[in-house]
Amino acid sequence: MQTSSSCRSLIAQPITPQAFRPFGQVIFASPDGALYGAEDAQLRLENGIPRLYIMALEHMGCRFTRITRHRQCTQCLGSLANQTWLMAVAPPSDATHPALEEIVAFQIPGNCFIKLEMGTWHAGPHFDQDRIDFYNLELADTNQVDHDTCDLAALYQIEFQITATP
Repeated sequence: MQTSSSCRSLIAQPITPQAFRPFGQVIFASPDGALYGAEDAQLRLENGIPRLYIMALEHMGCRFTRITRHRQCTQCLGSLANQTWLMAVAPPSDATHPALEEIVAFQIPGNCFIKLEMGTWHAGPHFDQDRIDFYNLELADTNQVDHDTCDLAALYQIEFQITATP
């Protein structure tokens, strides 16, 4: 017998370095020649070959039933062409799935990128536009060997809808 899922709304808060800290970092532009420091992405890519590529995403919408984590590397994501986008996250943990009350959403402007800590649960990027291109920094084989996904619909009978802040 199939159980229908309920829909839970997540209001995406504007991203700030402080609010995003449990999940990773927000990186904004710095002056040319600035020395490396705590405001720079603190990367963990030692478990394989780093891969930086442009990821073309189409018709993503703002609903999700699955959330994923990568335990072997950090991941950086940012939109091209100054596009605003949404991401749902939950803090890293040793549990096999995130706690529902820990899933939050952020609205990310096109003038920054995010670095997800190793093990941060994430769903997205999400957006309503037809297409957005994103740069993505992870390991070359992240999607083959380090892709731990939780099916929230099967586990909790729930679907999430992210709503952007006005």
